[in-house]
Amino acid sequence: VQLQASGGGQVQAGGSLRLSCTASGVIFRIATVAWYRQAPGKQRALVASITAGGLTNYADSVKGRFTLYRENGKNSIYLHMNSLDVEDTAVYYCNLVITYPKRVDVWGQGTQVTVSS
Repeated sequence: VQLQASGGGQVQAGGSLRLSCTASGVIFRIATVAWYRQAPGKQRALVASITAGGLTNYADSVKGRFTLYRENGKNSIYLHMNSLDVEDTAVYYCNLVITYPKRVDVWGQGTQVTVSS
């Protein structure tokens, strides 16, 4: 199982970015997939997740600004990030979890998002 993350970069505050995460080697449609982020000196924290059924969950700090959706036909999830703030600067990691019939828990390589004031 592999996850390929892309879409990070540098943007000014108030700008937008879209992160993509594509999986291979797994039955993607049954997975819960998520984005986490880790800022310097801080622990990795959940940004947003989406279940196999399409239910989404967002960190309070990104609600109303970030939107996560999935395209099972492309084995991918996309995180649209609007109204970016310097506090959103972090390395963003994609995570995929399957709990049945066999547990799978895989991380992507991370992509840097830098928001400047």
